[in-house]
Amino acid sequence: MQTLYPFKLTPLFKEKIWGGQKIRQQLKMDFGLLPNCGEAWLLSGVEGNPTLVNNGYLTSNELNELVEVFMGDLVGDKVYERFGDQFPILVKVIDSNDWLSIQVHPDDALAQKRGVGYGKTEMWYVMQADADAELICGFNQEVDELIYLSYLENKKLKDIMNFEKVEKGDVFFIPAGRVHALGPGTLIAEIQQSSDTTYRIYDWDRVDQAGNSRELHTEEALEAIDYTMHSNYKTPYLRSENSTENLIKSPFFTTNILKISAGIKKDYSELDSFVILFCTEGGLKIEWEDQNYTLVAGEVILLPNVIENIILLPDPNAIILEVYIE
Repeated sequence: MQTLYPFKLTPLFKEKIWGGQKIRQQLKMDFGLLPNCGEAWLLSGVEGNPTLVNNGYLTSNELNELVEVFMGDLVGDKVYERFGDQFPILVKVIDSNDWLSIQVHPDDALAQKRGVGYGKTEMWYVMQADADAELICGFNQEVDELIYLSYLENKKLKDIMNFEKVEKGDVFFIPAGRVHALGPGTLIAEIQQSSDTTYRIYDWDRVDQAGNSRELHTEEALEAIDYTMHSNYKTPYLRSENSTENLIKSPFFTTNILKISAGIKKDYSELDSFVILFCTEGGLKIEWEDQNYTLVAGEVILLPNVIENIILLPDPNAIILEVYIE
């Protein structure tokens, strides 16, 4: 069997009613003839939406096909034992040119009960935000199911939602069950479980070009919602330079951030997992053995578990999200 190597992948582009042009204009990614692009799926093993390798001898292979063949060498032994042949992480860029629906995702237990695979815990890193951009994350007061339904039925749901002003570099953790929505003017890096299950609660009463409303999932959402109010929904972190700082540590993924202006050596020999490097700003070169790989804003590279040591060389600066499973 030939040696595994760092994988680059071909993105999948998704038109959305709320999508815009930032993925093309700011990240220089060509989404073809789509009138807008709401999401670029940079790395996916979601059924029916696989990303393909576009470098090296494994070009054109789907991510899950590679997991099936290389197992722990690719994803790590513990990860393979837990998730089998499905790659467990989905990585996206989201351009919200308008409000996304207010929505919620199921956890693993509810998803499996309903036969829809895994739950969907996710996180957002704000790559860019227009002036006064905002999003919804959680409730702004203590509510229960009856209170929630009363506001929903009276079209006043936004009155109990927690609105957050956002700016570049902000981080939000969205565990399964937390009601949320992205607002206009945000370009987001999203790291999430490998799931596309969303329960749409409220869609701002909008219709498509044919005059049709999008389907709502009022009943499905009721059992999924966590009604707990939190005092702070934004994730604090150290914004240091040339070091690895943790953003999120969860059972589903760990995400670190590296803001680099000088070369950094990374040693993954103690980690029993793949590593995803997601460049959110600037550019860099990755040195592995005698090979070099470039990465620019909006691109990811997947490092198989068997890769232990790399060097990151910014060109001249870069911000990178580092994602793996512990």
